[in-house]
Amino acid sequence: MATAPRPRTSTREPEELGRRLAAWLDVRLPGARVTNVSVPGSNGMSSETLLFDIEHPDTPLRACALRLAADPAAYTVFPTYDMPRQHRVMSLVAQHTDVPVPRVQWLEADPGPLGAPFFVMARAEGRVPPDVMPYTYEGNWLHAATDAERAALQEESISLLARLHEQFPSKEAEFLLPAGEGTPLRRHVDAQRAYYSWVVGGLAPSPLIERAFARLEELWPQDEGPAVLNWGDARIGNVIYDGFTPVAVLDWEMAAYAPREVDLGWTVYLHRFFQDLTVGFGQPGLPDFLRREDLERRYAELTGHTPRDMEFHTLYAALRHGIVMLRIAYRQAHFGEVEVPADPDSLILHHAALAAMVQGTYW
Repeated sequence: MATAPRPRTSTREPEELGRRLAAWLDVRLPGARVTNVSVPGSNGMSSETLLFDIEHPDTPLRACALRLAADPAAYTVFPTYDMPRQHRVMSLVAQHTDVPVPRVQWLEADPGPLGAPFFVMARAEGRVPPDVMPYTYEGNWLHAATDAERAALQEESISLLARLHEQFPSKEAEFLLPAGEGTPLRRHVDAQRAYYSWVVGGLAPSPLIERAFARLEELWPQDEGPAVLNWGDARIGNVIYDGFTPVAVLDWEMAAYAPREVDLGWTVYLHRFFQDLTVGFGQPGLPDFLRREDLERRYAELTGHTPRDMEFHTLYAALRHGIVMLRIAYRQAHFGEVEVPADPDSLILHHAALAAMVQGTYW
């Protein structure tokens, strides 16, 4: 992990984006100047983020962040990037909850100005637990924090999820239901099956992922529970913190209408993904941080809803993450960064953990 090349995240040039952004903004705010254009080092491999400032006496925003749909020519991680959908979700979360989301401003659905749809929002200042190297590794601010400080961050972070699920009116999230038939959970899983089919189209499928889908059917909850607005990519790496207090919840592209446990299972597993990697490379990581039993207990205390069928939901999270990992690996192969091995399962970084979940031996 320490020597693996970081996957390419963009084929775009920030300087060119800055010039095109200035031209677009001049139509909305004549005379405005776009300055300090930069791309954060933690930019993702799906939607891209551009940071910039606006100089104009009448602007509603000065420090801005722009969320740009992935370049369609760059072997995208997901098949579609619905920026109006993300803009709508963030606007509704701000309207109905006290969860801190950046204030969204302009939405541009026309791909002409920057090559893809985008929206502009207020930029939040603070720090984010890193993904590379993961916050479970030594040498970053969260790992260096005290146990009490990490406990405070954990409490604040699980509270975000609880408040989102409790405060947001479920009816307002029904527009996020995928097309199809069945319950919200069934539609969510069916959409993941469709995504997997897209990922492996014309390429080697993953026997492990297919076994995981089969295992989900065996573990399917008898009572799925009510659907709520799911953040979708619910993890601390998508939160900006001031000290140890959340000030901005980011990355709503995977928002969904699904049972609460879909979000909670993702939170639990994505931390375990980093923790397992860290232990595998000879470091202790943060074994007492974001533990499944602690998150489930505290979520129940905050909401009155005891999480259920978490073996199903953590397996589902690991399966979903595995599909994304497979797509990223095939993307790296497309750009000549890696070679595709004979066993496609080995492209999934957490294949051992996913296999253990399928076998029922992980937890």
